[in-house]
Amino acid sequence: MSKFCLMANLFEPLTLKSGATLKNRFMLAPLTNLQSGADGVLSDDEYKWLTKRAEGGFGLTMTCAASILPSGLGFPGQLGAHDDKHIPGLTRLAAGLKAHGAHAVVQLQHSGMRAMANVIGHAPLCPSDNAEFKARAMTLDEVYEARDAFIAAAKRSEQAGFDGVELHGAHGYLICQFLSAGINKRTDQYGGSAENRARFLNELVDGVRAVTKPGFSLGVRLSPERFDMDIVEIRDLAQKLLREEKIDYLDMSLWDVFKEPLDERFKGQTLLQVFASLERKNVRLGAAGKIMTGEQCARCLDEGLDYVVIGRGAILHHDYPKRVAADPNFTPVPTPVTADYLRQEALGEVFVNYMRTWKGFVAEDAAA
Repeated sequence: MSKFCLMANLFEPLTLKSGATLKNRFMLAPLTNLQSGADGVLSDDEYKWLTKRAEGGFGLTMTCAASILPSGLGFPGQLGAHDDKHIPGLTRLAAGLKAHGAHAVVQLQHSGMRAMANVIGHAPLCPSDNAEFKARAMTLDEVYEARDAFIAAAKRSEQAGFDGVELHGAHGYLICQFLSAGINKRTDQYGGSAENRARFLNELVDGVRAVTKPGFSLGVRLSPERFDMDIVEIRDLAQKLLREEKIDYLDMSLWDVFKEPLDERFKGQTLLQVFASLERKNVRLGAAGKIMTGEQCARCLDEGLDYVVIGRGAILHHDYPKRVAADPNFTPVPTPVTADYLRQEALGEVFVNYMRTWKGFVAEDAAA
């Protein structure tokens, strides 16, 4: 297939199983930005950051990880979806994203053992006791509370006008902690076998589907490496999710889509190939991980993905999809960039300061 045809595929509409159609194959990665209020209420800076990406052409624009319980707060300025007081801000945001033709999605998250103890006022919660994070095992009632809170947050997001939600099952947060045999040492129905450890996620999928209307999209994010994850188990879980067709899309956070897996059993393959080769019907598959250039986006679709998830490229260029459309060879501006450059790309001051913690991303002289 010609390079022109591959690039054109990026701008073909993508229909989801629930019925929605994305205008193109670009998804904004759910990026931590620390910009909302301490109470989780949407700030003007977070609104500006996200709506600017929708304006820039992303077919699906997703929030950062939004909290589903106060006990799961993982970082300052985290957007909230755990209380009705968050609905007005979420309503404003949904309308702002959809005004630019984006499919508007809230990512739902609980930090589990990675929650901020000094903010939540007690030891972080985890499927099992965890000495490293000074976290304690959740009681069965607390597991049920977290499950029900995810489902309630999805309903709240729908009420606010969002088109869908994504369940954050990656990056060592609560859902991921349940999936991990290294972290989850429970002996009840939520621990032990891979099937039991996936029970929490499966109940969330079923629960969200039960309380939201037809047409409301549902995605799941998984990561196959780091955080005590077993790539074989995650591959098998991904295959199950794809076959069962209860979700609309699977979002694989691979850190680097073109790298070889750490697991020797997959030597000679890329992480992208491990997951793009899975059998699927109507569930869409995408991935994030150092997808920076227009050519890399096209390669990802050529190797089997349905869409690409853009993080750093979207921070550097609010109109990343439009730039790729104009130039198939588009490459983002090299880093480090100045703080003023990021401000022009609609990052608020808190977000700019957060980006200074990313090695080599912000020019040192800009911090003065």
